[in-house]
Amino acid sequence: MAVTVFFTASAQKKGKVNSEKQYAMKAAENKYDELTTLSDKIWSYEEIAFQEKQSAEALIAYAEANGFKVTKGVAEIPTAFVAEYGSGQPIIGIMGEFDALPGLSQKTVPQKDPLNKGGAGHGCGHNLFGTASLGAATIIKELIADGKLKGTIRYYGTPAEEKFFGKLWMVRAGLFDDVDVMMDWHPSSETKANVQSSLALVDFMVEFYGQAAHASGDPWNGRSASDALELYTTGINYYREHIKPTVRIHYHIQDGGQVVNVVPDYSRIWTRVRDTKREGMEAVWKHVERIAEGAAIMADVDYKIKLISGVHEVLPNRTGGAALQANLEYLGEIAYTEEEVAFGKNIQKETGKPQIGMDTKINPMEETLEHPMGGSTDVGDVSWVVPTVRLSATVAPKDTPWHSWAVVACGGMSIGHKGMIYATKALSMTIIDFFQNEKLRAGIKEEFKERKGEYTYKGILPDGPPPLEGVKFD
Repeated sequence: MAVTVFFTASAQKKGKVNSEKQYAMKAAENKYDELTTLSDKIWSYEEIAFQEKQSAEALIAYAEANGFKVTKGVAEIPTAFVAEYGSGQPIIGIMGEFDALPGLSQKTVPQKDPLNKGGAGHGCGHNLFGTASLGAATIIKELIADGKLKGTIRYYGTPAEEKFFGKLWMVRAGLFDDVDVMMDWHPSSETKANVQSSLALVDFMVEFYGQAAHASGDPWNGRSASDALELYTTGINYYREHIKPTVRIHYHIQDGGQVVNVVPDYSRIWTRVRDTKREGMEAVWKHVERIAEGAAIMADVDYKIKLISGVHEVLPNRTGGAALQANLEYLGEIAYTEEEVAFGKNIQKETGKPQIGMDTKINPMEETLEHPMGGSTDVGDVSWVVPTVRLSATVAPKDTPWHSWAVVACGGMSIGHKGMIYATKALSMTIIDFFQNEKLRAGIKEEFKERKGEYTYKGILPDGPPPLEGVKFD
């Protein structure tokens, strides 16, 4: 398709770009059909964390067909892989996610309507994420093959971002250690160079072990694990008044007993603690664990805490962000049809948001906030090992609730497809800058060193292999 289908005409008048970037933009357009087909396959597979077998196979097949050397099953994860082309320095990496979320299956219509009732869906747009990143890597591969760029391009297929944070085990395996600069993007309802951090996070399971008894006949012989669980959540909820506004605590009761007439001897609860800084998160985490101990004492039961995993906050990089920003300003805004705008407004109506359609602006680069709020990502851990430059690209209407059916609907139709191709262009153009501009690479690395300071990275994860079959209990 012609570039004017995707972008406003004004974008073509802003400055000049070199021949390699011109090639990248045209190549992305030419790959529209094949990338859309690949993305839609992954959208239809609806595979959740560590179960993305078909999705990984589809991405691997595309990479191999385009001349990449693929190493499969890295970091003891069957669906994790690395695709590489070229040789020598610099080594530029790009990450791609492809896992879906449980319970979000949705048709490509602007009202809630599951495609497969109870099935999963790409409520975070990872079908677009993994595909656009691989599309950009393929464009860079073609430029290396033609002798226009020198070095190595490396695509990382990173599974299980939504639940267990697969990148943690990939970091532990040393897969990112020799990369000069890493590129990352995420589907969004706005387009920008992402120079904000994220929230550090830890996941752990608390189990309480009591004594079963008849709830009416002899409850004095019972010690209720469910009582301990309730005391634990009560303690957490009283604690909320005394934590900083940057902290978030969530929990999910997984087992509170089986029947009403038995004093339950077992209960289990998944707990998550977040903060904008790892140090703040760790302090709250340790106190919440003490609350579990106190609940066990009060209910006269035993307890056990099992670490699942945790992530660092993202280490932003404004030097790389500025290079990305220049490419976004050259590309300009995505142009939408009347039908697409109407689709977006209908989604906003269904989700109780102002019906203003798509956010098409390319704003100036934001100031990096000390305490930004939002979500968490295992990209954070990668960003403490290698300088990481991040993009957000529009794939859904403004103010769309994320991790919802609305994102799934957009990700399988043209609104999502346009954002994906836009991301492919912006990513590949910025990676070209990283290959061609040694001074830029040096500046990115210098900022990385300054922001990291004296901290030595240590992942928040238990010993042993990743929990491919879910968290196991004794």
